[in-house]
Amino acid sequence: MFDFTLPSLGADMDEGTLTDWLVKPGDAVERGQAIATVDTVKAAVDVEIWQSGTVHRLLVEPGTTVSVGTPLATLISPGESPPPERPTADAVPGTTAAAPAPEPAPRRKVSPRARREAERAGIDLAGVTGTGADAAVTLDDVQRAAAHGVEHGPAEAKTRDMRGAIAASMSRSKREIPHYYLMDEIPLRTATDWLRTENAARPITERVLLAAVQLKAVALAAQQFPDLNGFWLDGEFRPAPHIHLGVAISLRGGGLVAPAIHDTADKPLSQLMVELNDLVTRARAGSLRSSEMSDPTLTVTNLGEHGVTTVFGVIYPPQVALVGFGKPSERPWVFEGELQVATVVTATLAADHRASDGTRGAQFLSRINELLQQPDTW
Repeated sequence: MFDFTLPSLGADMDEGTLTDWLVKPGDAVERGQAIATVDTVKAAVDVEIWQSGTVHRLLVEPGTTVSVGTPLATLISPGESPPPERPTADAVPGTTAAAPAPEPAPRRKVSPRARREAERAGIDLAGVTGTGADAAVTLDDVQRAAAHGVEHGPAEAKTRDMRGAIAASMSRSKREIPHYYLMDEIPLRTATDWLRTENAARPITERVLLAAVQLKAVALAAQQFPDLNGFWLDGEFRPAPHIHLGVAISLRGGGLVAPAIHDTADKPLSQLMVELNDLVTRARAGSLRSSEMSDPTLTVTNLGEHGVTTVFGVIYPPQVALVGFGKPSERPWVFEGELQVATVVTATLAADHRASDGTRGAQFLSRINELLQQPDTW
């Protein structure tokens, strides 16, 4: 038998609120299966389990806020027999059965998708009429309520809480991590010409954006610079065995999350584009998975769509580096001795001086530049 505990879903998370169980006692679960939904200050997250077994007991009621590491459920390992149930008072000779405890008031049923949409839109579920089975609130109910202007609930407070959590995490980062910063200007003519040719042969729905190309270049460069892909833990650097790029995503209601695209370097650009679109959509809908929140090894932030030329990021602890891209813009550029107008993007690196130094950081940025000059070789 083993416990399923609330995992840490980021350096700025100390607790979470269990909103829904996705399983019940007696259900068999597989490794990687989402079995509960937990609301953090940033998002509602489907929490996965990383050991197969059978659900024995659910220990925490939905709506309960608990600390990271708190047991949420007990499970029985494959091949293990369930423990014997303790006898009740009336089964013991010579005793009188205690009066049964009063039944708790039934908790209002709300589908996980409806709860996420209500949180995203700032809808107070107390004012929403449920039309599902047993008067459960469905996604359609929440969307109708939003269309008719139901009074907003605690959305503003949640945004304030998120801002506070982000501020606390970034304050810790600046206080504990000796940052160093580097910048490189990268011409994009080769990459954009190649991408234009590639996209011309694709249906509109399958076209690849420059953001996916940049992610791939960072991931490939990280393969050669493992000291920039990993974590500073317990006073030492621990390189990550995989490259899971965190992607900084701004949320509609304000705030920021940086979930991971797993094994970024190993995926073709078409798949990377699909996963990037899916990740952004689910992040803004409040439908992320715990593995996406807990294991980014290196984060990329791209503020080009907001018109920012240069972004100097703050490292997400316990990571040791963050890469930033600004808005590609036309600038004077000397190419093979001739002055011309070129599309250029400013790439930046924020890195932890305990894990690497300026020389390694410069080489890393230079490698990203080189890769963006030869996308046809990927």
